[in-house]
Formats: sequence, C-alpha cells, structure tokens
Amino acid sequence: MNKLLLSITLLLLGYNVQAETLYRSIDENGKVQYSDVPLRNAADTEKLNSTQAPAADDTLPFELRRAVAKYPVTLYVAASCVDACAQARSYLNKRGIPFAEKSLASVDEIDAFKKSSGGDQIPAMQVGTNWIIGFSEGQFGQALDSAGYPKTAPYGFHPGAKSAPQVEKPKSE
Repeated sequence: MNKLLLSITLLLLGYNVQAETLYRSIDENGKVQYSDVPLRNAADTEKLNSTQAPAADDTLPFELRRAVAKYPVTLYVAASCVDACAQARSYLNKRGIPFAEKSLASVDEIDAFKKSSGGDQIPAMQVGTNWIIGFSEGQFGQALDSAGYPKTAPYGFHPGAKSAPQVEKPKSE
C-alpha cells in the first residue's frame, strides 16, 4: 500500500514540475540562468515553453537567434559581381551569420534595390533596416556588432546562405 501511495505521489509531483513555466534570463554580467520566475534587473529574459516542439530556429544559439529575430541579414549580389561578393559571403559565413542571399537579375529587381538601398553598388548588405553598400569588412563588422551578432561562429555552427524569398509577379493576360 505504501509503495502504491508513494508511486502516485511521485507521478503527481512530476506532472506539476513539468507544467510550470521556465524562464531563461541573462544577468548584467552575461551569465545565463534558468528559473521559474524571471530575474529582476535581467539584461534579457525569454519565456520558455517546454510543452511545444521547438521552432525551426531553436537550433540557433540564443544570442544568434535573438539578433536574427531583431535584425535579419540579406546579402544582395549580382552575376557580374564575383570577387567582392565572394568575399562578402565568406565573411558572413566565417562569422556564422545566417543570411538570405538575393541575386539581382532583372531590371525591376535592380530598380527596387536602388530605391530601397539608396545606392547601386554590389555587394550590399541589409541588417534590419540599415544598409551597407559595397563590401568593407570593417563596415560589415560594425553593422553586425551593433545588431548583436557574435564576432565568431559558435563552435560547429555553419549556417550558409539561404535564397531570399521570391515574390511572385502577377501574370499579365
């Protein structure tokens, strides 16, 4: 009888522990702490939901996931851009930055790029709403640092480029 009562009690306790909310907080010193209540004076706090499957970007390190959510990176390239575009792509990969790559091919795409970026030089990088025209490791690095991206790729992490989403044009009849 005691074993049965103990088993039921442990099951109920285990159920209650699993149902609680968990918070991941980063204190002023950059130390990550997990708790059932958010830390006071935390530099950053995220509510974790253990009852759902992780989202696709949950495989990214926390610092990187936070920067990607606030300041997504898009690299604009063209077929005529060889060396500078390769250097820009290599730099982003070396830092472990997940980015979308948009290849400008049509006149409409180039015109839209010029209007959005205010320039016409390729490669160009957009970090959030900020534009960096032309490849300069210093300018790219400064923009990524300001957005909170890590200075080096986390160990074993290699994001690679993703193609920017294509917008379908309405077919004319």
